[in-house]
Amino acid sequence: MPVDYHCHTARCGHAQGTVEEYLRRARALGLEEVGFADHLPQYFLPPGRRDPGLAMAEEELADYVAEVLAAAAAGPGPAVRLGCEADYVPGREADLAAFLRAHPFDYVLGSVHYLDGWGFDNPAHRNGYATRDRGELIVTYFRLVQRAATSGLFDVLAHPDLIKKFGPRLPPGLTSLYEETVRAIKKADVCVEVNTAGLRHPVQEIYPTEEFLRLCRAHRVPVCLGSDAHRPADVGAGLEQAVALLREVGYREIALFRGRRRILREL
Repeated sequence: MPVDYHCHTARCGHAQGTVEEYLRRARALGLEEVGFADHLPQYFLPPGRRDPGLAMAEEELADYVAEVLAAAAAGPGPAVRLGCEADYVPGREADLAAFLRAHPFDYVLGSVHYLDGWGFDNPAHRNGYATRDRGELIVTYFRLVQRAATSGLFDVLAHPDLIKKFGPRLPPGLTSLYEETVRAIKKADVCVEVNTAGLRHPVQEIYPTEEFLRLCRAHRVPVCLGSDAHRPADVGAGLEQAVALLREVGYREIALFRGRRRILREL
């Protein structure tokens, strides 16, 4: 297993474990690189409405950055990269850009977790699916992913078909929507994350679906790898399956990052 660029610590409020506990697990697995990507503060909400169970508090951000940078400097391996996961919220791009400029991130994962304020991937809000049309949700979601890609804020689009998290798997007939989305991603020159957390969620499938990933390959969209670990035991989980899927669809390289500069290495 080569790298895992999507690890969360207890700082994000809904994960467990410290930086060192994650690194201990990564060493045991023989990973070469580990990227920490805790959830950026909810910049799009007033301070009084921010949920400490979903993202770190603003006052914690500097400490998070310092802790990961200290781990990167301390060694021994694996190499440690400083990342973050940031929600894309239309109309708040300037606010997010200010957060990102203030810290020396190696990479930024862009995520869509909210549709008109509804946290569709939050188990506490899962009943929201019962009152919404799934087909419309899927289209709305992917159109927002397209906007995230073209915002210029992100290096990687995390779990790009997260809307399927609670199942069922995405229906057939979405090829044109996938194609539209992949073309937007390619034009923006951002990466797609192959994220194994779906294997641990009700959908029981890697993000993104194979059809979407094949289109990414056809359009030469680069990819990176992440487990979306929320506890040390999840580090590296499912990465062997992800690598096998990437090879099957024709990928031979994955993306790494240094100072928000993309580097391709052999898979």
